[in-house]
Amino acid sequence: MPKDPRQNGGSDEPQYRVYRGGSSGVGTRSGRAGQGAPPEGAPQRSGPGPDYQTYRSQPRGLLARLRGESDADAVRRNERPGPKRGGRRSLRRGWTWRRALKYVVLAVVAWVALSVVLFLISAQERSGDLPAGASSQLTSSGPILTSANTVLILGLDNRPTTGAGSKEGGLQASDFSEKDANTDTIMLWRIGGGTSRRLSIPRDTLVNIPGLGESKINAAWSYGGPALALKVIKRFTGLQINHLIVVDLANFPKFIDDIGGVTVKTPRICSNISGGVKQGGFTLDLRPGDHHLDGIQALVLARTRDNSCNPAYNDLNREAMQQQILNGIKSQLFTPYAFFHLPWAAWDAPGVIQTDMGGLSLLQLFLASEMGGSPPSQLLKETGSIYNGADVLLPSPANVRAQVKKLLNG
Repeated sequence: MPKDPRQNGGSDEPQYRVYRGGSSGVGTRSGRAGQGAPPEGAPQRSGPGPDYQTYRSQPRGLLARLRGESDADAVRRNERPGPKRGGRRSLRRGWTWRRALKYVVLAVVAWVALSVVLFLISAQERSGDLPAGASSQLTSSGPILTSANTVLILGLDNRPTTGAGSKEGGLQASDFSEKDANTDTIMLWRIGGGTSRRLSIPRDTLVNIPGLGESKINAAWSYGGPALALKVIKRFTGLQINHLIVVDLANFPKFIDDIGGVTVKTPRICSNISGGVKQGGFTLDLRPGDHHLDGIQALVLARTRDNSCNPAYNDLNREAMQQQILNGIKSQLFTPYAFFHLPWAAWDAPGVIQTDMGGLSLLQLFLASEMGGSPPSQLLKETGSIYNGADVLLPSPANVRAQVKKLLNG
């Protein structure tokens, strides 16, 4: 007949304590009465029934089991004096560097996610604002993130109705009209699938424009709108254009300021656009070297083609500066300043451009540009000449083919 564990002090004794009610003595683990009062805080029992209370010891946790602790060891460990759960010791244990790092990572992810959502909403609100006729000249292609696309970037010389450039002296009504504008910036961007290469076409390049004849390539937009501009550029380069981006000068400085400016390396620059600041225009004075420019300064540099400090400075130099500005924007996006202002930059970014691309395609464009790196400036070099009394650049067909091949294949 098995022995009753309460009749001996063997190891089979149940792991609980027995306290006699009231002021009676304290029992042992086997249930026999001991001496003394129950511990402070122990509940008192009154009325009929057994005159003792039972308290089961705290179960062993996983770490205790791995350490090989018995239930009795766990009881003794829990009786040690010192702050318990919720006290100062628990607080110090809770805020480990791993937990702090986890919350930092979660905060960063949430901040980036908020910025992405704001970007998509802003892009959706501005979708469909591409000038009429452009889409008919675009060729569909695969996703930008995984396949190379050819994107045409055009910067118009029309003046914004508000903000930077709206107060320049001597402006006419046509200067504010998009349909009457010339394309000051013409840049082809081969982007996607790990590729990122750019080729700038000078605005004074002499080409044949249907219905107009021999003229500068930048006149195609003002003569026949974006559809004709795309058609002329496609014929000149032999390329199919997959996407179009038209830069909006009015919102360009605001976006640059949102990300904290851009850093570029320039030669000596002495620029006075539209008579300089004294006549409502712009003035930019830079010494040779690296400069961190705000939004207005970056806009003036992108527009500068007449440099009084260097008469040899021309449209090719301006296009090289424009490509540097694009690279500077990309680099600036990963600075602490840009990160802390990311939601504002994300909201304003779609307002800088007009494009056929939606928010998801623009996000792919950004990711593809990071995957492709920052390409060096590639310019279509041509020979200067005079045509109908105007300064023009004469392209060499062999040089055009070579530069386009380099754009496509590296």
